[in-house]
Order: sequence, then structure tokens, then C-alpha cells
Amino acid sequence: MTSLSDLNASSTEQFVQQLHGIYEHSPWIARRAAAARPFASPTALKRELQRVLGQASPEEQLGLIRAHPELAGKAAIAGQLTAESTREQAKSGLHLCSAEEFATLQRLNADYKARFGFPFILAVKGPTGEGLTRQDIIATFARRLKNRRADELVESLRQIKRIAELRLNDLLEVRLPFGPAIMRHCETLASHSDSSYNLTCAYMTPAHQQTAAQLAAWMTEAGMQVTTDAVGNVVGRYASSLPGAKTLMTGSHYDTVRNGGKYDGRLGIVLPIAVVRHLHERGERLPFHFEIVGFAEEEGVRFKSTFLGSTAVTGKFDLSLLEQVDADGVSMREALAAAGHDATSIGAIARDPQDLLGYVEVHIEQGPVLLERDLPLGVVTAIAGSSRYLVKLKGTASHAGTTPMTMRRDAASAAAEIILLVERRCGQGEALVGTVGQLKVPHGSVNVIAGACQLSLDIRAASDAVRQAAVDDILDGINAICARRQVDVELELLLSASAAPCAPWLMAQFDAAVASVDIEPYALLSGAGHDAMAMAAITDVAMLFTRCGNGGISHNPLETMTADDADIAAQALLHLLRNFQPKA
Repeated sequence: MTSLSDLNASSTEQFVQQLHGIYEHSPWIARRAAAARPFASPTALKRELQRVLGQASPEEQLGLIRAHPELAGKAAIAGQLTAESTREQAKSGLHLCSAEEFATLQRLNADYKARFGFPFILAVKGPTGEGLTRQDIIATFARRLKNRRADELVESLRQIKRIAELRLNDLLEVRLPFGPAIMRHCETLASHSDSSYNLTCAYMTPAHQQTAAQLAAWMTEAGMQVTTDAVGNVVGRYASSLPGAKTLMTGSHYDTVRNGGKYDGRLGIVLPIAVVRHLHERGERLPFHFEIVGFAEEEGVRFKSTFLGSTAVTGKFDLSLLEQVDADGVSMREALAAAGHDATSIGAIARDPQDLLGYVEVHIEQGPVLLERDLPLGVVTAIAGSSRYLVKLKGTASHAGTTPMTMRRDAASAAAEIILLVERRCGQGEALVGTVGQLKVPHGSVNVIAGACQLSLDIRAASDAVRQAAVDDILDGINAICARRQVDVELELLLSASAAPCAPWLMAQFDAAVASVDIEPYALLSGAGHDAMAMAAITDVAMLFTRCGNGGISHNPLETMTADDADIAAQALLHLLRNFQPKA
């Protein structure tokens, strides 16, 4: 066994030799990192090795990439891989490929090498370190083959850093106290779905209720007092023994978008549960009550209404929403009753702001900022405000072959022009984005001019003034487009959420927590909405982001993170709890 103390005390050459298998045939990385000793933790060592690689010349980086073997390639067949590569490829069963799988990998290797000029690199031990399946490897191979060369160079280096991280864990016998359990719990929750072929968990469906029951069971096992309220929020309370103690809250949502990812929302529930379990096992209590809330609804999938769980907690729940109906004509009130909830008790959920110390939320970033900066954690400065509309266009359906182009009232063409307007206008503002995520031609036919069209509109910005200016310009533009095209338009406001700045005093404590795990604090904006936005109505809020892999993709089955990042986020949250200072 090699220890961190051994590495810190050894000569430079001994240090290089001890780390010889971490970066494939590239001793120069360890040699340059040796000057930064002593390292306070394995994380500090990993970060320095990554820094050296990041600052290396393009030629050195490309040389490192080319030093890696192909997956199930000639070197593997001939038994010429390093011991580390042999173990990694075996972990994913690449030595057990069927004839068809082997032929597919050989073809992909050849195509990839011809396209990019270097071998395909993938951390085959995967996000958890337990190994990807051969099917996962082949699917990733095929997907990345479509990338641009510059993007693949960057992604190859990221994969090399992940491989090195896992190899260092093995060398130093690092045991992650939180990460593996957090990842397993996210996998377990993903097994409860409204769909048989993807992850969809909509409000008050059977899958939603199963997820709530599982969260309640884990909270109970972690030593918490657990209740489920009238909107389906699952609340775990880790009580303080101090009389008159106030409450620090955390949590996130457990519903998902359609065909969503495993970590969005759920990470912010299962991660603090793991931390509380750690405290409970040690008999350690905090000088305040600590509550984890699994908010029942945030995404708006079933009833086109968002933040139902958190607005109930803040006392802002709109009771008229109970009459909203889903695609099957079931009202929210009926769905709640069918699940055993009493809608008349929703008002009693509201919390007294005087009892609260604040609200903190851990969430996967859902973007590429941390990934591009090689950072596992980031502290959020503010959550962008959002305006959402449903735009309904009504033109005239007529024959596609006999109606002259100058005489058409084409709703689809008006929609196309609106989409381009949104793209153009939202490209003009700082921290401003606009999206048309839904587009539908009801009862459309290939040979009929579209008589109707519906589209969604989502405008977000860090500044409410910037967002509102964009909204005003876009709505004016929509009216002008429709007037010119003689298309009627109906605009329905679905959501208007103000930007939510994070509290500086809480951000400072998250900064200290991040620094305590040997990560340099980094501040970033959240372009996505979160339950913390709603909670800001009654208490100060702050958020900690974890790195999102696969280019930052989220709201998608490709959404991913690693057990190492989950672990370090949990350690940061634990530090915050143990060192928490109420607002002066």
C-alpha cells in the first residue's frame, strides 16, 4: 500500500515511480506535480495532477491521449496493456465480448482513429467505479464519434482525468464514505417510473408515490422524524436537543421531467440523508433542527404548474390550481385524494419564517460551467428569473397545392418566425436565454397548410429587468408577426418567477465548506430554476452545485455525475453543518 504520507516524504524520483501507472506512460505529469508537495489530502493531489495536465502544451496533451490503448484492441488481445488498463477493461467485461460486440468495437475503433487521429478514451469503470456495461461503452463510443475533433480532444482529457482519479483511489486505498451510497440511492429511485423505457416521474402517479415511500424509509433509517404533508412533500427532521432551537432546511424535488435524468432534484434529497445518517451513527446532534424536504413537485409535467411542493411550504400555494386537469381530465384535487392526501390541509403546511435559519440546496449543475473548469463543486450566486408562456396561433387550414404563397394564413410559418425572433433577441443580452421547447401542429397533415400551432416560450435571465425587457420585445414581435401574417394569437402566462439572489452570508459558509475539502471556491449563476427560488420568499437561501458530466447535459438520460463528486459535495455539506453560524 502507498499512503499520502509516503508520497509527501519521498524523493521526486520515488514520487514519480510511485505514481507511474496513474497517467498512461506519462511520468512528466507526476514530476511536475511533485513540486507542490506536501498534499493535504488525496483531493489536493488529484487537483494538482489535473492542473499540471491542464497547463501542459497541446503536443504533450495529445501525446498522453495517444499513449492510451484502444478498448478491446490489439494490445489487449496480445496482453500488452498496463496492469491498470487490464484491470479496468476487465471490470467492464471487455475480455468477455461476444463475436458481434468485438467486431463492433473494432469497427468503432477504426472509424474513430480515422476521424480524429487518436484512440477513443473512456473511463470504463464509469461514474460509480463499478464498471460500465459493454452496451453502455458501445453506445458512448457511437455517440462521441459524431463530435467535432476539438470537442473530442477536450473530452478525452476529461476521461483521462477520471481514469487517473479512480487509479489514485485504488493506489491510496481511498474509501468514499458517502458517494457510492448516494449513487446507489439515485439508481434505486430511477427504478420507479411512469414509463417502462425511460425515467418519468410525474406528480401523484404510482411511481411518484413509490418514490415518496422510499425517501421516507431512508429518512427513518437515518434517524429522522418523518412526515408526508398534504401536497406530498416528504419531510425528515433531525431534531436538535437544544431547547428553543431553530431550523435549517435543505432539500429538492423528487418529480422529474419526461425522459429525465437520475440526479436532477433527487441528489439534493439523498445526499443530505447520507450526511444525516453519518451524524446519527455517531450520535452527533446539531445545535439546530435540520430538515430535509423532498419537494413533491417542481417540474410542472402533469398539471402545467410548477413548484407546488415549495410554494406550499412558503404559504404561496395557489389553491385554484387544484382544479387544473391533466391530459386524462383528472384534476389535481382528485389526484391528491386518490393518493390519500387532504387538499384542505394545504394551508397548514406553511412555515413560520421566524423559525427558520435559512435554506441550503445541493443540486447537479445541469450545465457545463464546472465541467469546463475541472471543478467538482461551485457556489451559486443567484438563480435566474423565468417567464413562461404558451403561445396559441390560429390561421386558416387550406389546400397545400392550390393556395398561393401570398394568400396563406400559415400558423406554422408564423411559429417558425417567432422561434427565430426568440433566438435573435435572447442572443443580445448578458446571462439571458430563450427557448421554444414545445412545438405542435394539432391535427396537422402533410398536404394541408397549418391552421393552428402551439408553442412554448421560456425566457430566463439573472436580472429581472433584462428578462422583462426581452419578454416585452418578444411579445411585441409576436403580435407584429401575427398581424402581418393575419394569424390570430393567444398568449397564456404559465409562470413568472423573479430572480433569486443567494444570501452572501450563506454563500460565504459554502465557500468555506468547499475550501475545507481542498477545492478552490468558484461562484456561478444558475440558469435553471430550483426550489430555492420559492424558498427565498420566506428565508435566506444558498445553493451548492455539483459537476455535471457528458458536456453538462441534463433533463436527459445522459445526465451523469460521479461518486467522487457526490462524496466531496457531501463532505462539504457536513462541514457546513458542523460549522454553521446563524446570521448575525
